[in-house]
Amino acid sequence: MNRSRMIDTNGSPERAVLVTRRSPKQTRWEVQESLAELARLTASAGTVVVGNLTQDGPSRSPRLYLGKGKVEELRALGREQRADVVIADDNLSPAQERDLSKALGLKVIDRRALILDIFAQRARTREGKLQVELAQLTYQLPRLVRRWTHLERLGGGIGTRGPGETQLESDRRIIRRRILHIQGELKRVQRHRRLLRDHRRGAGWPVVALVGYTNAGKTTLLNRLAGSEFRVADQLFVTLDPAARLVARPNRPSFILTDTVGFIRKLPPELIAAFRATLEELDDADVLLHVLDASHPTAGEQMRAVERLLSDLDLGDRSVVLALNKVDRVEEPRDLERLAQESGGIPLSAQTGVGLPELLAALEGALRPQVGHVTLRIPYADGPALALCYRRGRVLRREDGEGGVLLDVALPRPLLGQVSAYQVKRA
Repeated sequence: MNRSRMIDTNGSPERAVLVTRRSPKQTRWEVQESLAELARLTASAGTVVVGNLTQDGPSRSPRLYLGKGKVEELRALGREQRADVVIADDNLSPAQERDLSKALGLKVIDRRALILDIFAQRARTREGKLQVELAQLTYQLPRLVRRWTHLERLGGGIGTRGPGETQLESDRRIIRRRILHIQGELKRVQRHRRLLRDHRRGAGWPVVALVGYTNAGKTTLLNRLAGSEFRVADQLFVTLDPAARLVARPNRPSFILTDTVGFIRKLPPELIAAFRATLEELDDADVLLHVLDASHPTAGEQMRAVERLLSDLDLGDRSVVLALNKVDRVEEPRDLERLAQESGGIPLSAQTGVGLPELLAALEGALRPQVGHVTLRIPYADGPALALCYRRGRVLRREDGEGGVLLDVALPRPLLGQVSAYQVKRA
């Protein structure tokens, strides 16, 4: 029986039992690490973990996620620990969530719902709050099964409902309308952010985007390099809204450094996609600075998880500099040496400043060979080619003339072939 109990508490926070299934391809250690991460997420949401349960192999009752025997065991554990909620380490279908909740007599949520709850607590800007609400409504829509007696009175009522419309149908209509409204609001916010990025590009500064596992120390590194004071905390998903600062160095190349939302195992790409601003910052970057917590016992797995997510987001072809952060917390130097040798990463401590000169040298080297400077004359009719120059290049000079645009642009070398037909030969 794979079951354990955590310390009991008498406070007001919700009490949670964690549950997962182990596939034949997973080791027990991998399952334990995933559950430990789920426990950290639960704590970040302000909920107390009071127990956990693991089922080996797939369920013979797919609609319940667990087998009948494990459901009974889970129900007993929930009663014993006075649990308020059961949190699944996997993504549940609406039917699984509903049927398992009914069988247990407890609220049931999955990993996605938990992360969305954390996102809702951490969002600070209007854009971040809108993105969280959009993700939450999209998640809730297929799970709306007569759960609410009403939603907000957003213009419904007499004259707006079709014949025989049920409350459930009305609620769904209200949610869909709210989703469309949020999407419109986000488009306006994103246009403003795009103007800011174009302005940065026009200045000719290359862009380095911070990526990495949540709580790896990205914001601390941003503050160290840029002399900024963004909020830092030992919590998951503290940073949700993109932040950009200029890293200016005397007699050395300057660059824009952007911070982004942290990644995590089992985080669906569609959930990250809700944070479009973050994705746009990554897509706009010349180099990705992957920050890894070298002191974490599963640093290697966290590194691979980030690499898989970057690949899922079509960012696997970008130039990457790996920073092995938090070396001041590494207990076994040989483990750090092995990780550095295997990964090619640069050991450093964003907290103390150790290793920063080596990191800056690596970034400078990664930025230098990535671009080629060309002069292009692009017809106004070829909007995609012009957009490519602004999205992936640095426009150094622009002249609008009759029939087209003359650009001096620095483009990543792999993209030069896409605009070679418009290249102006220098005399």
